[in-house]
Amino acid sequence: MADKIKLMVAILLLVAGLAGFYVLGDKPLVLRILMVLGGVIAAGVVAGLTQSGRGFMKFAKESVDEAKRVVWPTRKEAMQTTGIVFVFVVLMALFIFGVDSLLATIVRTLTSRGA
Repeated sequence: MADKIKLMVAILLLVAGLAGFYVLGDKPLVLRILMVLGGVIAAGVVAGLTQSGRGFMKFAKESVDEAKRVVWPTRKEAMQTTGIVFVFVVLMALFIFGVDSLLATIVRTLTSRGA
């Protein structure tokens, strides 16, 4: 029950931050953005105190740890892969253009609109 109350408070803080953005419409934009950020941060802190919030934080930490273990390609490998993708896209575009042109010619011939 306490977790539900905390989540409701977090939602209210988020809504209050967003409402502050519009209520302070005549104030400088920086102040309005700070209002939204304050609401988001306060909502995040309150939501982080719940059971589901702690579970999410654990999941996020494990995700960051997993991303650190990924073997990222080198710049050379990334450039080569990108080049292969570009060549394949161009070849497929030419193939589809050719098939489309052939089908258009066949349809024109069959409907006698080519003359």
